[in-house]
Amino acid sequence: MKHLKLYFLILIATTLPGITLVFAQKETKAFYSKDDFYKVKKFDTHIHINTEQTAFIQLAKADNFQFLDIVDDRPFGLPMAEQQKIAFLHLKTYPEQMKVATTFPVKGFDDPDWAVLTINNLKNSIREGARTVKIWKNIGMDLRDKNGKFVMLDDPRLQPVFEFLVKNKIPLIGHNGEPRDCWLPLDQMTFSKEYYGSHPEYHMFLHPEYPSYEQHIAARDNLLKTYPDLKFVGAHLGSLEWSLDELAKRLDLFPNMRVDLSRITNLQLHTLRDHARTRSFFMKYQDRLIYGSDRAVNTTDDPEKLKKGIHEAWFRDWVFFTSADRITLPGFGDLIGLQLPVNVIDKIYYKNAENWLSESAGLKF
Repeated sequence: MKHLKLYFLILIATTLPGITLVFAQKETKAFYSKDDFYKVKKFDTHIHINTEQTAFIQLAKADNFQFLDIVDDRPFGLPMAEQQKIAFLHLKTYPEQMKVATTFPVKGFDDPDWAVLTINNLKNSIREGARTVKIWKNIGMDLRDKNGKFVMLDDPRLQPVFEFLVKNKIPLIGHNGEPRDCWLPLDQMTFSKEYYGSHPEYHMFLHPEYPSYEQHIAARDNLLKTYPDLKFVGAHLGSLEWSLDELAKRLDLFPNMRVDLSRITNLQLHTLRDHARTRSFFMKYQDRLIYGSDRAVNTTDDPEKLKKGIHEAWFRDWVFFTSADRITLPGFGDLIGLQLPVNVIDKIYYKNAENWLSESAGLKF
């Protein structure tokens, strides 16, 4: 008995003739440890699977992760139709492990029947099992109408699609614009100097003829004002990765807005600069924050290397959120992990995603 671990707290002990009654309750822990990584059920809401290979899915099982496979209408890499084919192929085989986010193409936007065809295609995707819809940065940064004008997220011609989503309580994921770095001079950037320095064609500071960062955020905000009942998830910290204050303003203004956390380096920089304030942000908005890593999973000749890289990234994020360990942010310095309480970790790593993705379950058209 003396070697029994102290997992039980004695609440009441009463003695009857010859009998001792003991009532016990399992001790609850305040924080998770590194060892709990494998034990705790988790959900990554930002994954892009571009292969029929299953190494990633096997890793997700081993690491106790479910995930959302997101389909994008992007002009590079695997075409949207192929992404979606792969997503539904995996969904049929691993329905307990994953969910799917569909999207819609903007090709033919000026055609008079574009909205009707788009909605019909979304219905078909929901029938096949998609739980949510993703819009990508091509709306606002690439799509132009027949007059050469950029189509922004609050364009009235998109209204039928958003009205369909609201009516059927289908959540929308929004990747709107780029990180604010994209519109800054190289010497004012945080994490993007190397990329935009090597790809000036994508560096919006050099292209003032394109919509500004502020225009992208305003268009997104206008959309949420127009449709207050829209269940919206802002990808990449709601495109406000540079300021937790600006993000907090939107979370206060739009009660149906959530954000995924797939800008971990920005979160670590906020933590390095003001640990208490960053931790307070997580405590205040714990019901609105959803873990996501934005991992792309491509065909590989070395599946073990792929699994190792993703596992290590997932584990580093776990350490950042759950512990008070010292963490190095390359180029900036050392910070201390947020060590969020168990109930907060359970929300951002699973419960918030579960609640969000269950809202469109069982829809029939």
